[in-house]
Amino acid sequence: MNRVVITGMGAVTPIGNSVDAFWESLKAGKNGVTEITRFDASETGVTLAAELKDFDATVYMPKKETKRTDLFSQYGIAAAVQAMENSGLDTEKIDVDRFGVIVSSGIGGMNTIQEQVIKMHDRGPQRVAPFFVPMVIGNMAAGNIAIRVGAKGLCTSIVTACASGTNSIGEAFRSIKHGYSDVILAGGTEATICEIGIAGFGALTALSKSTDPERGSIPFDKERNGFVMGEGAGVLVLEELQHALDRGAKIYGEVVGYGSTCDAGHMTSPSVDGSGAGKAMIQAMKEAGIEPKDVDYINAHGTSTPANDSAETTAIKYAMGEEAHNVPISSTKSMIGHLLGAAGAVEGIACVKALENDFLPPTIGFKEADEACDLDYIPNVGRKVESAKYALSNSLGFGGHNAVVCFKKWEEA
Repeated sequence: MNRVVITGMGAVTPIGNSVDAFWESLKAGKNGVTEITRFDASETGVTLAAELKDFDATVYMPKKETKRTDLFSQYGIAAAVQAMENSGLDTEKIDVDRFGVIVSSGIGGMNTIQEQVIKMHDRGPQRVAPFFVPMVIGNMAAGNIAIRVGAKGLCTSIVTACASGTNSIGEAFRSIKHGYSDVILAGGTEATICEIGIAGFGALTALSKSTDPERGSIPFDKERNGFVMGEGAGVLVLEELQHALDRGAKIYGEVVGYGSTCDAGHMTSPSVDGSGAGKAMIQAMKEAGIEPKDVDYINAHGTSTPANDSAETTAIKYAMGEEAHNVPISSTKSMIGHLLGAAGAVEGIACVKALENDFLPPTIGFKEADEACDLDYIPNVGRKVESAKYALSNSLGFGGHNAVVCFKKWEEA
């Protein structure tokens, strides 16, 4: 079996449009939640979101192309271009037939769907944009990225709602581990801060109704009342170890385990006993060859919804046993909101940086403890540790999808 390492990363997030800016903001506990500026949200009953700030798609593509791509594709391309530059990959010197892309989106081109349905309603079906379909279908972030970088190997996207990004990393890991690919760009991208996105999740009573940005996304806090919509993208370059060594690549971390299960229970609520997510965590640890006592950090799904955070706490106890009370846990969604299909990708990058720097990012906005959430959530201030070797990244999606990736600090081969 091949070892799989991380040789590049790229991110556009509500607290920074590069990996370095994102990481510095995470360390500082910066809050990316603000009042919605993209549109007048007053009638939705939801006023907060975690929007990208100062994102310029023309840095990554010609202006003409931005007219033919939805925001979710633009974000994905931006993160992928950053990751490629960070990796130093030269497609002239690798086998592009073994170079793949697995970049997913939970929803796809929601902004374009909204815009074009309104146009059709107001002006008739003949006025629908010629590029409507390739702008909205969920695979087009991966497709556009592959076109941009010349990747001719495996190219796909995985739709498992909020687990999409983590499933993408996990499946890319397996493809390289078992010898089908040499290099894969893996991650997720999402852009759903629009009227129908906010109204839809609001109607589901999934979003926070708070008007205070400091009390919007507050995972594991007793006063949590829903998640805050975020947006952005994260892409990691996963590469077979020898392939990376042969080209002298800088290695940032290693992927060593992956678990994926389904609750097979409820459309939107996680299993109360924690067994679904818990078994995914157990699978990831088993593949990594570690035990609960070896886990130094868990980046929780931690959405700030009443149902998720207590159920995920139970799932962590299911998987970790007595060690659950010893492992530091945080939800970076407290700072960036919930990026849906991109969440696991950006959170995976947070795990890699945490292991690389021996620094665990905080769960900000934590004020009132909940008896149903009684673990160590690294409240409010990040934590420097002597050594962090293994981290789990949890993602749980509507439909009962659970995905967990185990990352390992890079150590010389």
